[in-house]
Amino acid sequence: MSDNNTYDAIVIGSGISGGWAAKELTEKGLKVIMLERGRNIEHVKDYVNATKGTWEFAHRGTKTRQMMKDHPVLNRDYPLNETNLDWWVNEKESPYTEVKRFDWFRGYHVGGRSLMWGRQSWRWADQDFEANAKEGIGVDWPVRYKEIAPWYDHVEKFAGISGNRDGIPHLPDGQFMPPMEMTVVEKDVAARIKEIYKGQRHMIIGRTANITEPLPGRTNCQYRDKCWLGCPFGAYFSTQSSTLPAAMRTGNLTLRPWSIVTRILYDKDKRRATGVEVLDAETNKTYEYKAKIVFLNASTLNSAWVLMNSATDVWPDGLGSSSGQLGHNLMDHHIGGTTMGVVEGYEDKYTFGRRANGIYIPRYRNMFGERRDYLRGFGYQGAGMRGRGAQPAEMLAIGLDLKEALTEPGPWTMFVGGFGETLPYHENRVTLDKAKKDKWGLNVLAVDAEIKDNEKKMRIDMADDAKEMLERSGLKHVISVPFGEPVLGRGIHEMGTARMGPDASTSVLNKWNQVWDAPNVFVTDGSFMASANCVNPSLTYMAFTARAANHAVSELKKQNL
Repeated sequence: MSDNNTYDAIVIGSGISGGWAAKELTEKGLKVIMLERGRNIEHVKDYVNATKGTWEFAHRGTKTRQMMKDHPVLNRDYPLNETNLDWWVNEKESPYTEVKRFDWFRGYHVGGRSLMWGRQSWRWADQDFEANAKEGIGVDWPVRYKEIAPWYDHVEKFAGISGNRDGIPHLPDGQFMPPMEMTVVEKDVAARIKEIYKGQRHMIIGRTANITEPLPGRTNCQYRDKCWLGCPFGAYFSTQSSTLPAAMRTGNLTLRPWSIVTRILYDKDKRRATGVEVLDAETNKTYEYKAKIVFLNASTLNSAWVLMNSATDVWPDGLGSSSGQLGHNLMDHHIGGTTMGVVEGYEDKYTFGRRANGIYIPRYRNMFGERRDYLRGFGYQGAGMRGRGAQPAEMLAIGLDLKEALTEPGPWTMFVGGFGETLPYHENRVTLDKAKKDKWGLNVLAVDAEIKDNEKKMRIDMADDAKEMLERSGLKHVISVPFGEPVLGRGIHEMGTARMGPDASTSVLNKWNQVWDAPNVFVTDGSFMASANCVNPSLTYMAFTARAANHAVSELKKQNL
């Protein structure tokens, strides 16, 4: 670090996209500082629970009443448990306002949610980039698949994505490592679905960022299925296992944790950012860092928060707000409900290891000439497995008989759960709550978003189709768990709030992820998304980030920034 805290580039945030920005920029020779608002988590050393057995946790890995009291938002779904509690945000220190219910599950530390993500990694297709324009929804994406395909190649090769080349046009194949194997019942049900639905529906193995072959510094997946505790083998892609070590090897990266970026500094005469203001989360002291370019990767809602806090002397609603779109068009995948059944006839088969992956049923609605009473569609994630079921003999057995009963496997079962696309509604938005502050005296976000009629109609098909497919595929005792309250946030795929588009009057960013009002500021986390698709979005963040970094360096060399 120089005496005047000046770098070539500043990266705000260290999660999936921030890690990629740091890697790409440092490998191109730029001196970079990466600012993370939370604590550091060192690879391997700080994965303190990664090798523990369930019996080694005080509450067997579950949650306590005190945890539920301290984390009321996290308690709404599966993330709350004692195994990685300190990787989730302290809700008392960092509250937010829910105008409408929004389940915001956050991780404020080096690596962010790259340490806890589900790792499913899917490319978009032409139909996904074209849908807005064809249907008159939101704004047209200013890019198409052919422009992003080389960058999907680039990030897949480095991150390590295992998957099968399935030849499904609307789910493009990629640069895959060998796929994980489907279980015997998954293969059976997949074959039946393909036959029953004449090849218009597919069940495939998930494409996951768990490597099946070694990469430099990383060992292939050990089938432990403890990814959410940190992987000592580096078998799944995270900032810690992949992009951060690569950036550090260049000698060009400075990592500064405990650094809350409160605003981007802006020169209104030059129409350029000059750096950032940082509040030290431990000392409460304020610092400034200067740079030629800024990459904003604080995660969708936090990136919107940073922009809304910046350049308010020029634009009252913040940097990037000249179009009236900043903070708007918030999206997430709407999920809920599980459909499951019993698969008979394989009582002599079993599985080995704990596969950190599942099956996927790609979108099929509003395709192949069909038109439903809603736009877009959904996919399913799930698995067919043989675990332990309720064994009546255990109720009667004691001693040796009990031990032997406990070794008996339960029936084969299969479950699926839907992930549906949410349209980019202008009224789904975030704003600054000027009346409520966090631990550091900073205004918090207010979230005002909900699913609407289009998604509610889609959810009917999501539930009915799952039951139909499993029953027609021969499963017995098929049941559907009620969807519950249809809320956003639970998909943990926040998108929008700083969308890209072809025109400065209707979007926050241009096709290169540059803020129209400050072209040396690049936003490449989920904020830039102009629509949501129904597949997990992280691979797309990676591809756009690498592409934007390449463009930024090119523009720097031309002295355009």
